[in-house]
Amino acid sequence: MFLGMVRAAGVRRAPGGTDLDAPLRRIVWTGTPDDPREIMKTFEELYAELAEKARTRPPGSGTVAALDAGVHAIGKKIVEEAAESWMAAEHESADRAAEEISQLLYHVQVLMLARGIGLDQVYKHL
Repeated sequence: MFLGMVRAAGVRRAPGGTDLDAPLRRIVWTGTPDDPREIMKTFEELYAELAEKARTRPPGSGTVAALDAGVHAIGKKIVEEAAESWMAAEHESADRAAEEISQLLYHVQVLMLARGIGLDQVYKHL
């Protein structure tokens, strides 16, 4: 596995082909640096994606359905995902635990959006 940084799509390119205006984005190659297999989202990118779904409300969106269900339902889902994360960490592979933790983080961000809490509000408490 190779971990590196690339720039997301943008318009202005440096002589080497790098987008100068685009933010850096983490990328994981499971093969060689010339063979990208898996691109990871950052926490910030996920939040931006979910905020856009909350704003545009695409039909059939699970995020929109969760937001419409309200804070109580989202909170119950967070408790469920936290328990699943714990159990996976205790009894399953690290990859399975990471998958459960990713679901927990997703639902935490949905709760943040439901309450109008931005990332900066959370970061100031870290």
